[in-house]
Amino acid sequence: MRSIWNGAISFGLVSIPVKLVNATENHSISFRQIHLADGGRIRYRKVCELDEEEVSGGEIGKAYEDADGTMIPITDDDLAQLPLPTAKTIEIVAFVPADRIDPLQMDAAYYLSANGVPAAKPYTLLREALKRSDRVAVAKYALRGRERLGMLRVVDDVIAMHGLLWPDEIRAPEDAAPDGDVTVRDAELDLADALMDTLGEVDMDSLHDDYREAVEELVAAKAAGEIVLPAEPEDTGDGKVIDLIAALENSVRAARKSRNVEGAGDGDGGSGMADVHPIKKTSSKTSGKTARTTGAEQTTGTAKSTGTAKKTTHRTPTGKTVTRSGSSTAKKSAPKSTGAKKSTSTTKKSAGSAGSTGSRTAAKKTAKTATKTATKTATKKRTSSSGGTTAKKTAPSRKRTSA
Repeated sequence: MRSIWNGAISFGLVSIPVKLVNATENHSISFRQIHLADGGRIRYRKVCELDEEEVSGGEIGKAYEDADGTMIPITDDDLAQLPLPTAKTIEIVAFVPADRIDPLQMDAAYYLSANGVPAAKPYTLLREALKRSDRVAVAKYALRGRERLGMLRVVDDVIAMHGLLWPDEIRAPEDAAPDGDVTVRDAELDLADALMDTLGEVDMDSLHDDYREAVEELVAAKAAGEIVLPAEPEDTGDGKVIDLIAALENSVRAARKSRNVEGAGDGDGGSGMADVHPIKKTSSKTSGKTARTTGAEQTTGTAKSTGTAKKTTHRTPTGKTVTRSGSSTAKKSAPKSTGAKKSTSTTKKSAGSAGSTGSRTAAKKTAKTATKTATKTATKKRTSSSGGTTAKKTAPSRKRTSA
């Protein structure tokens, strides 16, 4: 790396020759201005406003503009004669904890490289002293015509220097805070904590400039003559006022989904939120089995669910033909005959243990059995009633004979 400054670190009476190199680089893509009509480059020329002639760099000097517009020329010799002790020296003035440095003061970053073999020993001494003390060094140095403030710290095995803004260059945050008193509820803070825990940490090396990559792809596509389709705009909310609680909950769910950690932290109650699971649809077969199992004690209900209301045709004792369904026959026969009750209990057992096919078969058998039982009962009654009449008719006859 090319050095941009040569000097020494002043560590008390110890002088450490060093070279200053840039620790950062700019990867942003720069564009040129062109004339849209013909694509020609637009260039800026330095023209003197008095004679309106273009001047070269060698003819250009420095001047300070006074309040009334008067130009006061300042030469490099004038600046070189100023008593500037830090012109070629990084002068350490104090050692402080790192948290004493306001991040707002951070500016450009540089690496300090030992300049020559004699600088290796004092350079290593300062580096190890900074490591062991767990502090940073505050120093003054001069660069590009002005004195600056810097902070020295150790990065791996190298001493790095961060340019710092002077304290009076930091503006106060006036009118930046929200107006009025804003109250934040504990529930909102809990959700914010849950979102922070879900997002967790990140490997800083994995972060990259997505916009720069998109610009590079755009340039490559245009250079190849390809048609570039516009990207779909992202929904930024258009500044609408939203429900903060709902937004935080949705953010937590989205963060968990993106990191494949759904349900993380449920055991310790960190987020205080219940997991959402989709309701599984129950198949028709399963629901049918459940209905048969829960309704096994109701014979009529089981017969209806299986759809086996078979019609039975038989002759009554009076000689009429009656058509009845199996379920209704079983119902009417049940209070008249013990056999019908047994048939009903058999239907219950069949409906509770068998599937849909077994239920149909049991219902058919029950209907037939109930029909036969009802027919036999009616026949017995008819026989018994007719027998009683004969007996009654015979009794007077016996009386007359005995008389």
